[in-house]
Amino acid sequence: MKKMIAFLKEARAELKKVTWPTWDTVSSSTIVVFIAVIIFTLFIYLLDKGIASIVNGVLG
Repeated sequence: MKKMIAFLKEARAELKKVTWPTWDTVSSSTIVVFIAVIIFTLFIYLLDKGIASIVNGVLG
């Protein structure tokens, strides 16, 4: 039990040393991630449609 309490105290001390991002940084990073997800989704969708078209042309 003493080890667990010591660990929690050390973890809390380390968390106080962390430089947390500002709200502006978090929101701008979130926007970048959403845009990247949309771009990759469109790319994979178009790639899938292209491959399906090629396969249907060969087999159909």
